[in-house]
Amino acid sequence: MSSIKNLKKDINNSIGSLIESIYLWELSNPKADLKQSEGLIDEAIATFDLFIGKINAVNKKDAKSQFRAIHQDLNLAIADLETKVATL
Repeated sequence: MSSIKNLKKDINNSIGSLIESIYLWELSNPKADLKQSEGLIDEAIATFDLFIGKINAVNKKDAKSQFRAIHQDLNLAIADLETKVATL
């Protein structure tokens, strides 16, 4: 069960860090159009909800491989969001 707890912490920390960096960008660029950054925040929150839902829906029969797949998908999603944040 500790892997579930650690995976949820990883999701929370990763998404939280991305949202925090977006907020810092918004504060440092007050004259910029914030629609794109707000959209990225919404996308990050949707990603968080998606992965928490995936964790909660894991079967106990094949949990190890499912968690491994979720972790890989999470890394890809975080990398995609980081790329979008870098283009702000």
